[in-house]
Amino acid sequence: MKIRGFFFSIASCLIAYFCPMKEKIIILDFGSQYTQLIARRVRELQVFCEILPYYAPVELDETVKGIILSGSPFSVKDPNSLRIDLPALLGQKPILGICYGAQLIADELGGEVTRSNKREYGKAMLQIRKAEDPFMTDLSQQSQVWMSHADTIQTLPDSFEILAGTQSIDVAAFRYGTNGQPPVYGIQFHPEVTHSLEGKAFIRNFLYDICHCHGDWTPDSFIDETIANIREQVGEEEVLMALSGGVDSTVGAVLLHQAIGKRLHCFFIDNGLLRKDEFAQVLDDYQHMGLNITGVDARERFWTALAGISDPEAKRKVIGREFIHLFEEEARKLSGVSWLGQGTIYPDVIESNPVKGPSATIKSHHNVGGLPEKLHLKIIEPLRMLFKDEVRKVGIALGISERLISRHPFPGPGLGIRILGDITPEKVRLLQEADAIYIRMLRESGLYDQVWQAGTILLPVQSVGVMGDERTYENAVALRAVTSLDGMTAEWSKLPYEFLADVSSAIINQVKGINRVVYDISTKPPATIEWE
Repeated sequence: MKIRGFFFSIASCLIAYFCPMKEKIIILDFGSQYTQLIARRVRELQVFCEILPYYAPVELDETVKGIILSGSPFSVKDPNSLRIDLPALLGQKPILGICYGAQLIADELGGEVTRSNKREYGKAMLQIRKAEDPFMTDLSQQSQVWMSHADTIQTLPDSFEILAGTQSIDVAAFRYGTNGQPPVYGIQFHPEVTHSLEGKAFIRNFLYDICHCHGDWTPDSFIDETIANIREQVGEEEVLMALSGGVDSTVGAVLLHQAIGKRLHCFFIDNGLLRKDEFAQVLDDYQHMGLNITGVDARERFWTALAGISDPEAKRKVIGREFIHLFEEEARKLSGVSWLGQGTIYPDVIESNPVKGPSATIKSHHNVGGLPEKLHLKIIEPLRMLFKDEVRKVGIALGISERLISRHPFPGPGLGIRILGDITPEKVRLLQEADAIYIRMLRESGLYDQVWQAGTILLPVQSVGVMGDERTYENAVALRAVTSLDGMTAEWSKLPYEFLADVSSAIINQVKGINRVVYDISTKPPATIEWE
């Protein structure tokens, strides 16, 4: 625990230096599946927030306006329940405990928390008892909220006040604060989910009426601060950055370019796992944007390194390793390069460093974390604290073409994780052809912009088919399309049956080697967007 805390302390210091904010809210994550939603709601109210694991040291400087304690799949009654040094936070900044966070506050300070006879899950009507409290500003006397907890606060510690209850629980919201100290609030429902109809108002009241935030975190303010920070960090040194053609790397590169101009050296790698014709198209786009970019054809190199490897994590690590080696080689060709730019965004950081709950590590991200010591480049990640939709807003504010900004996300390992099993040039060709048909038809039908991410997966199975008078035994592909805000959760897209039938027919007729097409109707969670 102490070692982890040490490293997160270093990470927090780096973030504070590289991404200083005038004001922010700290969210301590106890492993809730809803923690990222809390952050989304705070940022929608134009207040910057940072998610930290519950065990991370918290530097309570003047920029921190408040602290939110998240929910958790764990119980405060468990012998090994997740705990923090709550007394060290009390009286320092306003605190809001949500579900587990509220129960933890009550339990730590002398209240009684017990296991419920049954899990309280679903909609409930909140009855407000202290409408004059600033936390209850502009809320209805009765308000629908969403419950999801197995423990219940039976009695509050001394000097605590009940603010609201429901038919099933007396303590749905409480307050504690004496002698003018920053107050402590706790709620046993989830304001961050849409089922809590006035949930955003609770969060707004905490941010503005309790923490006295100004709400000045906007795309324009982020751009101005980030460009100034990049210039201060980089000085007269030069930056090397690999671009993917996706939204994240494009926006990151434009920010760096506006800050340091031609001292940003970009390269775009053809790793043999790109979409059809993407290498030439992306190079042309970047050149027209004025970026200092070089194309690197490394198809054979990646295919050779990946030969015979089927495990998805192993494939990701091989692809990441080869990228790192290329970074090193490209850096040696240039003099004065001291920095490596990356398009890392916040979901990458969260998924790579989670609390061990429902948000446990799903997969490794090759662009997050430390590079080998032999690669003597410092890392600069201008988008590290942004969610995907925030990156798009920043891109629009930067004046980047809508066509580039609206591109669907594409995984860093590319088609390498959309080919299930081992990778060969022939499998890449098959998938490129099928995927090109799918994406083209999405655009032609006007469906592309209604989908957050779409792609084709080559399955490691073959199936019997009949074409003309011939029996075939060929490959199957799965089509994937999801709607989402930032990729943390996703619903499968309800594409018209007629459209799916047309895509299936086009792929089977035009791509020799594929005779079956299926459509993925899984949501995230429990599934992920990508298959590997």
